[in-house]
Amino acid sequence: MDNKLLLATNNRGKVNEYRSLLKDIPLQIVSLTDEGIITVVDETGDSFEENAILKATAFAAESGLVALADDSGLEVDALGGEPGVRSARYAGEGASDRDRVNYLLSRMKDIPWEKRSARFRCVIAVATPAGEVKTCSGECRGIISLEPKGEHGFGYDPVFYPSEFKKTMAELSPEIKNQISHRARAAKKVYGLLKKKPFDLFRNDRGYGSSKGR
Repeated sequence: MDNKLLLATNNRGKVNEYRSLLKDIPLQIVSLTDEGIITVVDETGDSFEENAILKATAFAAESGLVALADDSGLEVDALGGEPGVRSARYAGEGASDRDRVNYLLSRMKDIPWEKRSARFRCVIAVATPAGEVKTCSGECRGIISLEPKGEHGFGYDPVFYPSEFKKTMAELSPEIKNQISHRARAAKKVYGLLKKKPFDLFRNDRGYGSSKGR
């Protein structure tokens, strides 16, 4: 097994975040582009965990590398948990981040401030080519703003106020976001796993979900 960790995403924002969050692990972090992989894995799962496992196991098997994949999204209480697992497709296939933000705000135009609670959720799956998988999760609670603000981040960051701040996620510096985001919290849990040597990754550690052949 090569001394590499494959980030199973084509989202450049995610690649940059994970390279920052996991910069001290003893594995060379590579992207799908770095490895020349063009395969697209359909996210057909009904949960963030199912989709993360689908992607991690598929790309680990194809590449022969340990692969990390996540599925994440926004859950808005007033919308019954939407967009949830459909966060990336909420405004239709091919929609831009701005399209998705504008569509979300249009759905919430009559919802008062005190009822705009939401959370970002992230599940990370790490898989070996043999099909062994471990997962961990993180979340960040907050409020959906009335209009987009900020130039940092991606996705729904411009309309999400984390509970700890009076700024949207997109107004925070990358350094602060990488301390409090749902992805940062999930990555912190998996960081200890990835600090091990690749052949030690799937020993029975407490605090991590695990499966094989899912």
